[in-house]
Amino acid sequence: MTYPHLPTTESAVAAIRAIAAEYRLSMAVTDDIGADQTSRRTSAPLFAVADPDGSLPHEAFVELGGSPTVSIRIFPEDDATITVDGVEFHDVPRDSVPPFLTSVYSGLAFVQGRFFPPGYRLYVPLPGDETHKESIPGTSLTPWLSGRVR
Repeated sequence: MTYPHLPTTESAVAAIRAIAAEYRLSMAVTDDIGADQTSRRTSAPLFAVADPDGSLPHEAFVELGGSPTVSIRIFPEDDATITVDGVEFHDVPRDSVPPFLTSVYSGLAFVQGRFFPPGYRLYVPLPGDETHKESIPGTSLTPWLSGRVR
């Protein structure tokens, strides 16, 4: 399924801000602007602010309050890393971030366990036919994750 296009990091932050307002969550945003500030530009020349093509990369780190604890790192390369109660989802497309958060906060996300090898996985279904799933590190679950076991 295609989601509304979020062309910039700032548009993704605005969409996250709308979801935070809808679910009454506190929100903190840290912006890193410039090739010398973003995390994936380690090879940028000293004091270089723009990329070689002249663009100005913008990266944002967003923390949402409440339960579960959620943090989002939005990269200039149109992807994001979302951490839900210690479970990291890497390479989530930027356009999928708002539906991902809506699924988490509306109660659609769930945890499944397996006996061998022992462990748990967090599943976050998105509208359409897309599901993000990641292994939960360790063997103990947070209270929020425990409440979502199927």
